[in-house]
Order: sequence, then C-alpha cells, then structure tokens
Amino acid sequence: MVAVEALQRTDDRVVVVEPTSRLARGVAYEAASPWHLLNSPAKSMSADPADMDGFLMWCRSRGMPVQAGDFLSRLVYGDYLVSVLEAASAAAPGRLTVRSAQATATRPGASGQLVEFDRGPAVRADHVVLALGSPRTLCPRTDVWSKAPGGRVVHVCDPWSPQALAAVPRTRPVLLMGTGLTAVDVALTLFRTGQSAQVTAVSRHGLLPRTHPKGETRAPLISLPPRLPSSLPALIRVVRRSADHCGDWRAVMDAMRPRLNEVWASLSVADQERFLRHLARHWEIHRHRMAPTVAEELAGLQAAGALRLRAVGPDGRDPRSGQRSGERMTPPGKDGFGATVTCTGPGRLPAAADGLVRTLLDEGQARLGPHGLGLDVSPHGNVVGRDGHPNPRMWLVGPLRRGRFWETTAVPEIRAQARDLVTALACGPSGRGRIPELVPQ
Repeated sequence: MVAVEALQRTDDRVVVVEPTSRLARGVAYEAASPWHLLNSPAKSMSADPADMDGFLMWCRSRGMPVQAGDFLSRLVYGDYLVSVLEAASAAAPGRLTVRSAQATATRPGASGQLVEFDRGPAVRADHVVLALGSPRTLCPRTDVWSKAPGGRVVHVCDPWSPQALAAVPRTRPVLLMGTGLTAVDVALTLFRTGQSAQVTAVSRHGLLPRTHPKGETRAPLISLPPRLPSSLPALIRVVRRSADHCGDWRAVMDAMRPRLNEVWASLSVADQERFLRHLARHWEIHRHRMAPTVAEELAGLQAAGALRLRAVGPDGRDPRSGQRSGERMTPPGKDGFGATVTCTGPGRLPAAADGLVRTLLDEGQARLGPHGLGLDVSPHGNVVGRDGHPNPRMWLVGPLRRGRFWETTAVPEIRAQARDLVTALACGPSGRGRIPELVPQ
C-alpha cells in the first residue's frame, strides 16, 4: 500500500525489498486456503482510503456477484492487492523496482540511509519505510503436553510456513495453543484435509472470536461522548452503557474504532498494563470477529465433539479452578496428542525480535515501544532510536507500531497510515518532495 501511494502521488522511484517470489500477498494472503475467509466484509477492504468501494468494484468487474456484506476468500483479496500494485506500476512505467533479497541492516549515511542485504551490494536510500508485519510467534512450552506415552509428538511453531500442517498426523488428537483467529484457520484446515481425531484448542480464557452479523445490516445510531474518559474503569462504564442503550455491542465497537488510538494514548501506563493483563483478550474477540459461515462450521464441529475449547494456563492447568494447583488437563487417548500447533499470534519484543528488527534494536537505530508490543515511533511514524530522537529518514507502517498506537493491524488503519506516511514523507522538511529512491552504493 505504501508503494502504491508513492507511485500514484509522486514522480519518484520506489524500490520494494522482498525476499519471497510474490509481492503484495504477505502471510495472510499467500499461505491461505480457499476456506480461509476475510474477517471483515468486502465493503471494508478497499486498499484506497478515498475509494471505499474499490474492492467491491474490482470483484464485480471480474464477474463476481459480490455484495457489500459478503466475506470473501483471502486468496481473492491477495489477487486484488496484486492487481492494485500492478496497475500503479503500469501507470508509472520504470519507477517500481523489486529487490529480491532480505534486508539485514539500515544505518544513517552521508545522504540518506544505507541498506544492507543478505545478498548483493548495499544501497543508499533517501528514505526507508519498514513494512515488516508483526513480530514472530514465540513457541510456548510443549513439555507439559508431550509426556503421555505412545507415539512421537509433532510440534508446529509456525502454522503459516509452507506445508507446516502436512506433518500433523490426522488420526491422532491435536492440540492448538491459542483460540483466536489463527486457531480458527488451523482447525478449519485440519478438518478440511482429513482430520479424524479430536482437536483441542486451549488458551488462558478459552474464548473464540465473536461473529459478524449475516449480510448487510443497518447499524443502530450510536452517540458516544465527544470526549471519552481517560481512565480505564470509566471507559468500561461508557462502553457498557452505550451497548445497553443501543442493544448492539458490535455498533459500539465500530463507533469507537476511529477513536481508539486517541483513547489508548490518553490512558496512563498503569491503565494500559491493566488492559493488557485483564481485558485485551475480551476486547480482541469482540473487535476481531469471524465470518458467519466460519462460525457456523466451528459450531458444528463443537456440537459433534470434533473440536473442544479449554481454558488452560501455560503450565497446562485450568486457571479458572481458583487454585494454583488446579487439575492438569489430560490429553485424550492413550498416546496423548499427536501434534501441537502454536496459534498464539505475535510475540512481544525483544524476545520476538529477529532479523532486521533485532539488528535495529541491537544497534540503537530503534527502541522498544510501550509494553514491548512493537517499536517506538513518532506521531507521524518515524522510527525512534535508543537516544529518543525520531529518524526523519526511517519510517514504520503496520503492526509494529502497536504499543505506541493500539489500532494498527487491519486494512482500514494500514491504508490510512500508508497515505499519511507518504504525504508526510514527501512534504516534510527532510523529504524535499521526494519518495524513497534506492541507488547502488
């Protein structure tokens, strides 16, 4: 999205550094299967913040009878993003270059940033935009689940790596560590590809994401206070009263969404920590919801006993027992689980830092953002170094802004970030009206 904005809104060269063979898909849209659906309706998924019907019109132009409230395959959305990038490149001939490599370091140089790679020469950039996605998943302990006698236990740390789930034995019980959207996708994949034994999904709360309503619905009118409270208890009271008043908690969540980063910044550090400890999971299951057809399929699996949910702590014990020495969960079957699959989502920094992020932190080019959820950035998205100063030539977009911002992982927020970033980058005093141009050093 940043590349598209730069190609459309400037006349400068843009270089995309990408180690994989295909652009514009990333993890979410490259490794998906046909049954993996978007978690937002088509009306919300345009890549252009000024054209909210962009995705809908693209689908219809290709003969897909898509309605605004439909939930489409993530593979289709990946095709759409590729098409958007190709169209922007075709309209700006010769200005997009793809560097097939992995960036390993970037440091200030005499004029701009020097970028180093795992192969090939270093390059100089007027500006560098980090669009690296989320921190990697941290693999939890597996020893508490693998002590049962019997066959070997397969541990899958990254279910999105190529063919990761192919090693999972389909005739033995499987343990999913996590009950969020990744666990939903993994469970669907296992059962769609021949899983015959029970799948157990565990998390600290044992909660699945809530469900979007079916079809295009008219949300009730919501009247939130012009200034939301800056204390967590008062904010919770406002949310509950609003939901009771309108009768639809989804409408309250959606109405709050444009103001979430403002609210997050207004909370004290202590309140932010309380939210992360006690409320974040409850927020996430209401904010990041499942497509209705996915929820129906999961409900059917649960009703048939094929899928079960458990609230289980990191040590394998039920945290809701009220006792620190609660009963350890017993794996089904005499051989125990045949596989564990980590579905816990992004880890916290610095433990989850690797590659370029690890180098930036080690060298002081970046510093941890609040609560270790991402890297620290300025209000405009400049990366903040260990010395506390933002780098006017290094920018960050997407999930690694989390901590300084709260709502920064979904398409509506990222498309707005991309436009705002390119505007600031091109018009700011350090930008001189220029967009990143990489030139061999």
